[in-house]
Amino acid sequence: MISSVGLYIRLSREDDDKNEMSESISNQKSLLLQYVKENNLKVYDIYIDDGYSGTNFDRPDFNRLLKDIEKGCINMVITKDMSRLGRDYIGTGNLIEKYFPEHNVRYIAVTDNVDTFLDSSNNDIAPFKAIMNDMYAKDISKKIKSSLKAKMKEGKWVGGRTPFGYDQDKNDKNKLVINYEQALIVKKIFKLCLEGLSFFKIAKKLTNEKVKTPAQYYSFEWKSHYNLKYGQWNSKTIKDILTNRIYIGDMVQNRRSKINYKVKKVVKNDVSDYIIVENTHEAIIDKESFYEVQKRIPKNKGRNEKKENHLLDGLLYCGDCGHRISIGSRRKKDNRCYTICNYYRTYMKQGLCTTHSNNYDDLKKTIVKSLTMMCSNYINKDKIKNNVLSNLNKNDKVNNEKELEILNNSIKQINENLDEIYIDKLNKKITENQFERVKVKLEQELNIKKKRYNELHTNVSNTHLKENKIIYEYINNFLDMKEFNRELIINLIDKIEIYEDKSINITVIYKESKIIN
Repeated sequence: MISSVGLYIRLSREDDDKNEMSESISNQKSLLLQYVKENNLKVYDIYIDDGYSGTNFDRPDFNRLLKDIEKGCINMVITKDMSRLGRDYIGTGNLIEKYFPEHNVRYIAVTDNVDTFLDSSNNDIAPFKAIMNDMYAKDISKKIKSSLKAKMKEGKWVGGRTPFGYDQDKNDKNKLVINYEQALIVKKIFKLCLEGLSFFKIAKKLTNEKVKTPAQYYSFEWKSHYNLKYGQWNSKTIKDILTNRIYIGDMVQNRRSKINYKVKKVVKNDVSDYIIVENTHEAIIDKESFYEVQKRIPKNKGRNEKKENHLLDGLLYCGDCGHRISIGSRRKKDNRCYTICNYYRTYMKQGLCTTHSNNYDDLKKTIVKSLTMMCSNYINKDKIKNNVLSNLNKNDKVNNEKELEILNNSIKQINENLDEIYIDKLNKKITENQFERVKVKLEQELNIKKKRYNELHTNVSNTHLKENKIIYEYINNFLDMKEFNRELIINLIDKIEIYEDKSINITVIYKESKIIN
């Protein structure tokens, strides 16, 4: 029978990092071709996987080799040594002991002197060589993990894709620097959360405003292309951003890890296993705002977006057992809804608590009346007006200045690009048609940026004066309790405890910026 040979060559990143010339693609190829020539064999094809680990058998050209074997195109496979075939002793053993014999394929590892068609002692020790190769892969994996964790503990960034809002420093890949365009979106997400919006509503608002998603910035593909193609924000993305300490300048790593060196699957680590180093890079969010958001999240999360949204969602607690009190759906017969203790509902048969049932609308009126009396007695309207206006002006000024800086840099870069293509035209590196086509595109982009820059620059001076009247009206409604909204409620209330005897205890957040004597 004429031998039809498949030459298989593999080089992993670990081998390449060690700079072992004996393992290089060219050296493996030369060795195998020399062996084929000396033994007068016929090569069907050469299969090369460059940059693939031996612990993983899902490799493009290796899969192609198996398909050609099953088609009957190949009856002999040759590698430099057994480790090129694979470093997982179970997978390698299965190939040599079962798969190749079942398909009548002869396997040769040149430098290991393994030939499955010969009765040789070298074949007998092949399983032990496979185990040694596996142990080598395991040792390399441990060393890499140890090196990465050492860098993490030093506060160095060792991940692949940087967190949304940051880029890798061009001069130091282990350092994070702010991406100001993305940082504005991060700030907006935190601001919306502080205003009382749930994850779902923040995501919906950003989607409706056509704010670019992280997927669109990075242009990577998920299992679903929906976020990339349509710019759809989702609640999980919002939650991940709002709970990530990376935005206050702390490096947070080792959040996920692979099960082991053989399995690609990544699992979430316990919070206690996170590696956190404080103050390693410039913060996007100040610590006060970040930790205020962490307090708000329990109030905003878990609210069912499909049912009626209630003013007191997430704030009601059972005064007797301490668990949350939920608000039921409205009944069709009388359009009423009632509260119920979640602990009672879960352990109803055990009688661990009682219903704590209250007509929600009556409960809301009682709490609103109580808050109105409290605010009218303790707040100073003039001070709050001044503080609100001052904070609004300050926040708007910072955001506008950042956007002006981004626009200014973009305008500068476009002008430099125009100069470069003009010089290329003069040096005849590009044709007149190419120059005109690129020039038109750059000038269109330049005009858009300049128009936005001029509008923003004018607004910085004039906007606050025009809006002061509207803001004062809003503040008066806000302070006179004419309109209660979600933002006001979560700014004032930490929690509301309801007891079985219908008594209510309201715990208020006392902060100088919220309630002023």
